[in-house]
Amino acid sequence: MLRATHFPPIASPTLLVLRKCFIPFLSISSFPSYPLHKLSSFSAFHSFFSPSRPSLPSLSLTQLSPMLGHPHLRLSASFNSESSYGDNREILVQHLLLKEDDQKLLLELQQRIAGGEDLSDLAVEYSICPSKQEGGMLGWVRKGQMVPEFEEAAFCAPLNKVVKCKTNFGWHLLQVLSEREESLLKDIQPEEFHAKMQDPSFIEEAQLIDVREPEEVSQASLPGFQVLPLRQFGSWGPEITSKFDPTKDTYVLCHHGMRSLQVAKWLQTQGFRKIFNISGGIHAYATKVDPSVPTY
Repeated sequence: MLRATHFPPIASPTLLVLRKCFIPFLSISSFPSYPLHKLSSFSAFHSFFSPSRPSLPSLSLTQLSPMLGHPHLRLSASFNSESSYGDNREILVQHLLLKEDDQKLLLELQQRIAGGEDLSDLAVEYSICPSKQEGGMLGWVRKGQMVPEFEEAAFCAPLNKVVKCKTNFGWHLLQVLSEREESLLKDIQPEEFHAKMQDPSFIEEAQLIDVREPEEVSQASLPGFQVLPLRQFGSWGPEITSKFDPTKDTYVLCHHGMRSLQVAKWLQTQGFRKIFNISGGIHAYATKVDPSVPTY
């Protein structure tokens, strides 16, 4: 039975690769004032994404590791040739990428894996994908996010079995470490969110995240929200699931609903099961629901 050395706890930000827009990551173009020295490879691999879904420019944090603050875990996954989730599932994938003409190395690595070596360790040493820094970890993915050849191989692979496939990028050795039912991400209109806010238990049970900057929050805010400024992503990103419970309903707010949507999509990759983006942001809330909330 193969072991995965760098299986990330759900709490760690995953580095997603192998899709034309592996996930819509935080967009540089949307935030031109974001400090560029903090950006680089958070989604450096958008070229792997399937062209069927539009990609967003990617914002990356150079020093942010998926394993930051979490010990590397060694675990075993039992062989399971049939998924209990059917087509409505997400899979956790790691891989190793080699050049197309590296057939000799490909065979050697397959033999070493068959001999008990871990794919993640070999990815660090040999992979030409930027995910090598994270032991080849790609994170949780859904159908429609990856190039077809990789998707077919990954979603047909038994748990923990290393399989190979070829794409335009070269040869891949990939391993599916886990699977789960697909998570929910949807917009919620300000009127519906306001109605929920009238229930005292809602603020206690739901998780409310405001990703605006402190100077914005000082001008207008809603009760119960914890402020996680987008410009400080590097400080709160690695600890997101130690501060919030991925199993609880999570609502994300910004000024007009764009930054919050991008963060909501990122939360989905971190294992959050139900994420709601407040459509139109606090501006729509102020204009449609509560005029006492200042606009700016």
